[in-house]
Amino acid sequence: MRAAVFLVALVLALGTRGAGAVEPSEVLSDPVLEERAREISLGLRCLVCQNQTIDDSNAGLAKDLRILVRERLLAGDSDQEVMAFVTDRYGDFVLLKPPLKAGTALLWFGPGVIFLLGAMGLMRFYINRRREMAEGGAIPKPLSGTEKKRLKALLTEDAGEDGAEGDGP
Repeated sequence: MRAAVFLVALVLALGTRGAGAVEPSEVLSDPVLEERAREISLGLRCLVCQNQTIDDSNAGLAKDLRILVRERLLAGDSDQEVMAFVTDRYGDFVLLKPPLKAGTALLWFGPGVIFLLGAMGLMRFYINRRREMAEGGAIPKPLSGTEKKRLKALLTEDAGEDGAEGDGP
């Protein structure tokens, strides 16, 4: 019984995955154009949500972009023309995979550069730490004769006070 309930829940979850936020009123009657619209939408970022495609977002701007894509397809534009139209209006940021060019180099290489800088910083920290330990920075120096006498006096004095009060721990 549990396996049947699990299978039904799994089928329902997988069946709704493709629907996203596209409303029934937005769906084109021509299934070929609708499929093209969905393919284009997979490459466009919601400018409000930023980590969702326009098909997955419920934001008003995403809905406007979905409608715009479908209008351009109905007007006879090719997929490339639709993408060019959208990027001309909103810039390369609207693309989930922006092209590699001077303006988007930071998007492509920034995470790697940050990772390398962090790795180099950690490596430098551990090299310096190892050098300090080798030079005796981590190992305390032995007490001098004067320090030993002072410590002994403090310990004797402290032990005498504890014994006099009788409040031992």
